[in-house]
Amino acid sequence: MNAMTELSLYRHLDEMTPWDDRLQVLEVVGIADEAPEVKTFTFRSDNQTWFRYKPGQFVTLELPTDDGPVLRTYTLSSSPSRPFSIAVTAKAQAGSIGTRWMFDNLKPGMHVKAYGPAGDFSLHNSPAAKYLFLSAGSGITPMMSMLRWLNDCAPWTDVAFVNCARRPEEIIFRKELELLGSRMPGLSLGFLIEERSNRETWFGHMGRIDAIRLPLLAPDFREREIFCCGPDPFMRAVREMLQASGFDMAHYHQESFGAPPVDLVPAPFSEIAADDLPTEVAAASQPVRFSLSEVDGTCFEGQTVLQAARTSGVRISAACEFGLCGTCKIRKLAGEVEMSHNGGILDDEIAEGYILACCSRPLGPIEVEA
Repeated sequence: MNAMTELSLYRHLDEMTPWDDRLQVLEVVGIADEAPEVKTFTFRSDNQTWFRYKPGQFVTLELPTDDGPVLRTYTLSSSPSRPFSIAVTAKAQAGSIGTRWMFDNLKPGMHVKAYGPAGDFSLHNSPAAKYLFLSAGSGITPMMSMLRWLNDCAPWTDVAFVNCARRPEEIIFRKELELLGSRMPGLSLGFLIEERSNRETWFGHMGRIDAIRLPLLAPDFREREIFCCGPDPFMRAVREMLQASGFDMAHYHQESFGAPPVDLVPAPFSEIAADDLPTEVAAASQPVRFSLSEVDGTCFEGQTVLQAARTSGVRISAACEFGLCGTCKIRKLAGEVEMSHNGGILDDEIAEGYILACCSRPLGPIEVEA
């Protein structure tokens, strides 16, 4: 009761500043079951700031498991049109570590550190007159974020929303989607399941998405801006189907966290003292000063700052390791780097001296805040 009566909880938006992942952590304020093995976790800022992001973006949570911190990336299912909290909806897959830890341990009032928001998968980056949101399983989360935003800000938008699930009870957000279908005049819903269930009668479409079923669920799909998210085999099948149909793939967008790049540094070099390296290797290496750790390291040719940190025993948080999630963002204090990222850092952050350690390679001696 005391928490609910604190005047500080009722600050107006113009009295607050945007959430900054470099300074603040998140507090769990709600946990809800959405489907079998699917939960939504709602957070607010521990410093009562508001959240500014694009619908469809993601955050990376640092989970304090018994075996040490684990970084896991989750798409936001909430909408920035409701900026006082954010939510992630996660499915605990077989063998999952981070998500299972969240299911078993997170409780309202607990705190976790987060990085982001980040990512380019958003309808804000590709405005259109008509959309097709195509998803499978938990890939529905960025679609739900975008649909919730449209419901709050542009409810007349023409949206075909198609979700594929194994069984009827596994359709995430089904009740809310059906409610939105009754309120948004331009929204058409299409559900496709693979098998019937003893728990719920089903009279809708069955099977997997293909060139026959897609036109039934979205007859004018060729005229729409398509956003797709789901397991890799699902997205691959969708891409091939659209290409075969003659769809203009410039209007196709998919959410994919991809895979880390191949380590370009010969493994033995990372285990050899700098003074013992071959002359040509030593000549191509660059000294790196990790100021907070007070460690002097070496970055070999082709190696990233993140790899050099690990070789030197310096811990820098990193999740995706290919410049997308932004968790390895650190401040560069001196020197120059070559950075090739995938959207995990903003231009104004680069102007402030920040780099992504996972995709930055020194052009000479550098010093970083790590």
